[in-house]
Amino acid sequence: MKKIQISPSILSADFSQLGNEIKRLEEGGADMIHVDVMDGHFVPNLTIGPPVIKALKKNSSLLFDVHLMISPVHKYIQAYSEAGADIITIHPEATNDLKLSILKIKDLKKKVGISLNPETGVNIIKEFLHQIDLVLIMSVNPGFGGQKFMPEVLEKIKELKKIQKEKNINFDIEIDGGINFENSKLAIEAGANILVSGTTIFKSNDGDIKKNIELLKLK
Repeated sequence: MKKIQISPSILSADFSQLGNEIKRLEEGGADMIHVDVMDGHFVPNLTIGPPVIKALKKNSSLLFDVHLMISPVHKYIQAYSEAGADIITIHPEATNDLKLSILKIKDLKKKVGISLNPETGVNIIKEFLHQIDLVLIMSVNPGFGGQKFMPEVLEKIKELKKIQKEKNINFDIEIDGGINFENSKLAIEAGANILVSGTTIFKSNDGDIKKNIELLKLK
């Protein structure tokens, strides 16, 4: 079984202290930094763009796990690559040609992630699973932090694990949305090996990031 990794979402960080917050995550044992990019179009919210990511990258040696919730996404891939994204995750619904967008990310020597919204089935990406590095399962509707976890998406993780075994292909399975100390165990048992969490990491146990990261990894 793959090592469980934690990718804290800076959506829940103190935006006036983002550089320091990333240092706290690094010192607390985070495996990577999850950056949610929203455009106010594909999802009903706005967050940060390439210049902020570029500035933040200087403060950390961790991988930047950048989730692009923007449409049309293809024309922005290069900008986020140049800003410092190590993993670029896109939504199938946000590009006119998923194969072309995957190849673009690979050409830029970045890891490729595909994200599935709660209502999006695994079938839409089956033919691309051998080309990608990561599948991000959304366990809330994307666009806002602090939503309640949707347990029904765990079936998609189990389906992906079955495909991995049958076809002998290797990719990470990441889950994002309402992850806490209870449902993280369910996600790990289903087969997820990367957990994205924001509120739980920054707010639980009086903001003890190290403790919260360790608790999330426990089965």
